[in-house]
Amino acid sequence: MAALGALVKKAWSVRRFVVLLCAPLALVPILLSLPPKEGRCLYVILLMALYWCTEALPLAVTALLPIVLFPFLGILPSNKVCPQYFLDTNFLFLSGLIMASAIEEWNLHRRIALRVLMLVGVQPARLILGMMLTTSFLSMWLSNTASTAMMLPIANAILKSLFGEKDTSKDMKRENEENQASLQQNKLYTVPTEMQFLASTEDKDLAEEKELSSDALSDLKKEEEYKTNIWKGFLISIPYAASIGGTATLTGTAPNLILLGQLKSYFPECDVVNFGSWFMFAFPLMLIFLLMGWLWISILYGGINLRGWKTKKSNIRVDAEARAKEVIKEDYQKLGPTKFAEQAIFFFFCMFAIMLFSRDPKFIPGWASLFAPGFISDAVTGITIVIILFFFPSQKPSLRWWFDLKAPNTETQPLLTWRKAQETVPWNIILLLGGGFAMAKGCEESGLSVWIGGRLHPLEGVPPPVAVILITVVIALFTEFASNTATIIIFLPVLAELAIRLKVNPLYLMIPGTIGCSYAFMLPVSTPPNSIAFSSGHLMVKDMARTGLLMNLMGVLLLSLAMNTWAKSIFQLGTFPAWANIHAENATSLVTAVENVTLSALNKI
Repeated sequence: MAALGALVKKAWSVRRFVVLLCAPLALVPILLSLPPKEGRCLYVILLMALYWCTEALPLAVTALLPIVLFPFLGILPSNKVCPQYFLDTNFLFLSGLIMASAIEEWNLHRRIALRVLMLVGVQPARLILGMMLTTSFLSMWLSNTASTAMMLPIANAILKSLFGEKDTSKDMKRENEENQASLQQNKLYTVPTEMQFLASTEDKDLAEEKELSSDALSDLKKEEEYKTNIWKGFLISIPYAASIGGTATLTGTAPNLILLGQLKSYFPECDVVNFGSWFMFAFPLMLIFLLMGWLWISILYGGINLRGWKTKKSNIRVDAEARAKEVIKEDYQKLGPTKFAEQAIFFFFCMFAIMLFSRDPKFIPGWASLFAPGFISDAVTGITIVIILFFFPSQKPSLRWWFDLKAPNTETQPLLTWRKAQETVPWNIILLLGGGFAMAKGCEESGLSVWIGGRLHPLEGVPPPVAVILITVVIALFTEFASNTATIIIFLPVLAELAIRLKVNPLYLMIPGTIGCSYAFMLPVSTPPNSIAFSSGHLMVKDMARTGLLMNLMGVLLLSLAMNTWAKSIFQLGTFPAWANIHAENATSLVTAVENVTLSALNKI
């Protein structure tokens, strides 16, 4: 048995190498069973999907495979593949990443977070709401991972001020709550109670604690459960808020930009999706979902007690909340007075958001209408603002300096240096986006998207509202186990062809699929924010599973509601648009051409 165990461990240690070698061989039958060009393209896509799901190669490296495989397999020439990695959508995303880098450089995000927490109050339910609002706002502009990583230490500091240090014991026997000694020694995460805290501050003896009555022991147990639940509620709310907040803006998360890029590839005439129109649709949805999620987390973890609205808080709990308030205030004061650089970054950040929103909001003419049509895109707007960050001074300019000959002649540092941008911008995401756009281009040029559409006949009878719910559920479940970026890259071509088959606006299916990728709440491995929160050691898988299940269901239903109400007027979803009609006609002509080539080949035989 020992030899077998050692062999299994060795096999597990080389699993990525095995997948790397075996996956190309396992997919060879696809090359033999499908039409030549479509089969070769599907082979590359499935190979990349396997590598992405198993992480046999780094995600960004897998995204580079089209540059090699498409030209070698005769799918696309390199001069058509390589430009997909630097479309204007990539530069829009890059502008958002650089702006986030500048915000982090001057700690503006931390000042905003602490200020919001000071305003909402220190009661557990209010603090959870403050955490969720702050995290979601930050993740609209920063990456979801960075927002979570920044907010978790703040949450831990507040929780320690409320409840004291948490002891993460390895012995997990929480179910044995009937035995008080077992409860105190074998609990997964033991939080010092308010009674224990009071006893320590007043130097009470342990002998006095042992003489507590059975009622006191029962109260002690309830306090333990309450504090453990509140701790979990705090930690689980932050990654969920980051995932929800990232959906509100086009630059908030990678799948949103992949949708924009693939729309430009499949439907070049489609111009209804931009920063402003997306914000008008997704921001209300984000707020509603955030409020519903807050209510669910607060009720589930005791932040809101439906039975005890009129129960008077103990003096100890009031004292603990006062301590938490002092911790937040002290952390805010440590930041010092607002610096000139922070004020400048905040100004440019507001300009960044306002100019992107007002470029072409659709319901009124935007400022881009002052220029030649088609020349000004969201990427132009974003890059214009972030270029200023690299030369705008980080210290307030002074006229006295010019006339003071004794003043030091030191060069003023800009708001952001290129070295800092290089270190903090996740360049791998840019390559990942490019790989998705290259895949979409390959599907279109090879005719694979048309071939997939021809296999979707059984779904033509599905009512569109039902299709929206099914698509969101399937993608939300798939993305629990796979990267959300890889998931949307794989599914979007299928959704575009399905929409054409159903004769509905392609956005009616593609938008729910895109947002559904961000609704991964049930597992620690689903998203990096989930993993960060889980790695704190205070959450169990079952905590995420039971909380995330209802979060997923709420997300699916709210997204369906949004798509069938205000999204219809924003994106004109009630009609089959002319830009989709052109694509459908091109697809039909391509199918006819393929059939003619096949028939002529058969006649020659």
